[in-house]
Amino acid sequence: MSDPAAWSQGDPERAPVQPASEPFGVAPEQGAAQPQPPAQPDDLAASELLDAQPVAPNTQNQRLSDGVNRCPKCGSTDIQLRPSTGKLICLFCRHEWAEAQVEGLLGAEGDLKDLTGTIISSGAANIDPAVSGVLTMKCGGCGSEVVVNTEQALHARCHWCRHVLTVNEQVPNGAVPDAVLPFSITHDQAVERIRQFAGKRRTFAHRTFIKEFTPENVVGVYLPYMVIDGNASADVWGNGEVLIRSYTRGSGDDKETYYDADVYQVQRHVDFTVDDLTIESSAERANMNTLVNTNNIINTILPFDTKNAVQWNASYLTGFTSEKRDQDVSGVQPVLEDQLLSIARSQVEGSVSNYDRGVRWEHERLEVHGTRWVSMYLPVWLYSYYHVDRGKGMVHYIAVNGRTGETMGSVPVSRGRLLAAALTVGTVLEGFVIAFLVATA
Repeated sequence: MSDPAAWSQGDPERAPVQPASEPFGVAPEQGAAQPQPPAQPDDLAASELLDAQPVAPNTQNQRLSDGVNRCPKCGSTDIQLRPSTGKLICLFCRHEWAEAQVEGLLGAEGDLKDLTGTIISSGAANIDPAVSGVLTMKCGGCGSEVVVNTEQALHARCHWCRHVLTVNEQVPNGAVPDAVLPFSITHDQAVERIRQFAGKRRTFAHRTFIKEFTPENVVGVYLPYMVIDGNASADVWGNGEVLIRSYTRGSGDDKETYYDADVYQVQRHVDFTVDDLTIESSAERANMNTLVNTNNIINTILPFDTKNAVQWNASYLTGFTSEKRDQDVSGVQPVLEDQLLSIARSQVEGSVSNYDRGVRWEHERLEVHGTRWVSMYLPVWLYSYYHVDRGKGMVHYIAVNGRTGETMGSVPVSRGRLLAAALTVGTVLEGFVIAFLVATA
């Protein structure tokens, strides 16, 4: 008979027990009862539930509600980002300034352990498919009407008075986020990083790629993300093994090694918070089909210093491209929960090091107590190359983090060069193996 504390505390020095066969959520026969979610009081009035809902912060830049972003020094509207400083610059008087950091507008000063409910900031609200992406704005300079198609740009110049109008209103079409993290890596710096990245892979790169490689064509793009704070708890159940002995039987080709191990039922509970977890909110970029693109490299240049994001001002996008958000909170939620469970597993990893044969987690339960969602544009320098091999097309990307300069990407590989290198430095047998893999790929 096992001691309940043996598996609830994961102590391998106690008597081993057989793995539990009960389904998830049912207390093992020999262990303590599984924790259940706290019950909601039945007598809580509906009005009290409404009052308990957190208020969504409004991050819209009210100062720019008329669509005219004027230089605070001279009043000009010819404004764009200067990446070397991360600030806006007036192209007329050269004055520089920056919008306020958005962190202070979110009510995020408190401890994340106290975060409850679902707080969705105004720029992360659900997208309304009925809302047109074409806006008609009234010029604050001359009163003329200017049409802006947010599918293509978030600013336009008045054809009468030449004022630049920017879309700063958070219309529910996913085009205007809560915040933007400005570029701080310049175009020249990004080109140099991409050139170095591709140069290190030149030996095995496809000859067509080398011939057509033009890093000067790199473009700066703001990609849409959900930045999430969270307060969660997780329970994991499984079986851990401690090696008792190993021995070998047989001889020659019939030799076989056996392992004896004690098996323990292991349970862990962890409370944790996440701060500024970053997840794509574009369905196209979230598509990780490696048969047609290398979108996955975008995640390899994380993290971004999202604490330095500023309140939305469309002038930060002048001279850059952008992709608008097309996923709501509900669409990103499954990805969030999967990442939270991964974090939970990593949190308990240090407490099961005594199981030298490892732990196999068989059941998991996640309880999210509170989340805060912010929509944000993050800066990426992107070089793309479309390569066709054996009738199959593949889009290769090389990406540079627009804040840190972290660079990662993929280049099309020459199968012949790869095979030749294997035959040169390896054995003939290895070469045949690689040749077979290449032929069957």
